[in-house]
Amino acid sequence: MKRSEINALLRRGQAFFDKHQFALPPWAAWGPSAWKDLGAEGDEIRNHQLGWDITDFGSGDFSRRGLFLFTVRNGRPGQGHKTYAEKIMIVEVGQETPCHYHFHKAEDIINRGGGVLVLQLWNSAPDGSLATTPVEVSVDGIRRRLDAGSLVRLSPGESICLETGLYHRFYGEGSTVLVGEVSQVNDDHSDNRFLEPLGRFPDLVEDEAPWRLLVSDYAKWGAGR
Repeated sequence: MKRSEINALLRRGQAFFDKHQFALPPWAAWGPSAWKDLGAEGDEIRNHQLGWDITDFGSGDFSRRGLFLFTVRNGRPGQGHKTYAEKIMIVEVGQETPCHYHFHKAEDIINRGGGVLVLQLWNSAPDGSLATTPVEVSVDGIRRRLDAGSLVRLSPGESICLETGLYHRFYGEGSTVLVGEVSQVNDDHSDNRFLEPLGRFPDLVEDEAPWRLLVSDYAKWGAGR
């Protein structure tokens, strides 16, 4: 992805958060120079990968296959007392987050506003493929039994609990969706199992200076101490 594309998406995403009155922490507005001046007091932000996160999963087409995220809080696997994470995400109409599951993380996915969030669900087979067995999920505390590959549509205010090993893909329907995630500790380096080989973080072409740093930028731009 080009840095100019990332910058444009960040500005558009910030406006969408503002529209839905989802306020971000003050450091979300920092530019690269502010991060360079930050000492060890910012280690939790950097080491726990809090902040802006945009990916096209290596597709080269963000609008078709991509995701816009901001990690608000997160722990580290097996370290400390913070055993939870929270993200806010933006999912566009027809924009797919590809099929994957998590080895360790269970998560609640919440439609916080906008359009409808559509999820497609399968159990995972022992060999990592899609199982044909029925799926059992909790939607706002109501247990549901579904056929493999079934679609679940979440309107604003509705949520679903995705347990470990449950394959899921999702996309927006009707209009752009503001999506919340509350989960166990998030680890995007080792806890994601995609059905097909994909890149989680984009390779960036630096055609202009960054407006905001992504979580994958911290070390590169001198934001690591």
